[in-house]
Amino acid sequence: MDKYPLITQKRADYELFKQAFELISRKEHLTTKGLEKLIAIKASINNGLSPALKAAFPSIIPASRPLVLNQEIKDPNWLAGFVEGEGNFLVRTQKSKTTKLGESV
Repeated sequence: MDKYPLITQKRADYELFKQAFELISRKEHLTTKGLEKLIAIKASINNGLSPALKAAFPSIIPASRPLVLNQEIKDPNWLAGFVEGEGNFLVRTQKSKTTKLGESV
């Protein structure tokens, strides 16, 4: 993932996931402070905390999400990774009265 990084906002989720993984690898999650850090990271990823986690940790402040800047494809292999990761890639054309070629993608 680091060799061909994500270039969308999913990169922020990945960076947060890496932080959580490293925290667990260092066994910090076994302390109260470390567990709270882990829950704060979870609060910032995807759909955030479940209702049960919100109830169990009401004072958790979500971790800061990393900014994802410079979202351009730098390597042609990125597309291959995107297709592999998503399982498919679809391009569809249709008739168009507003384009010069009469087709749009």
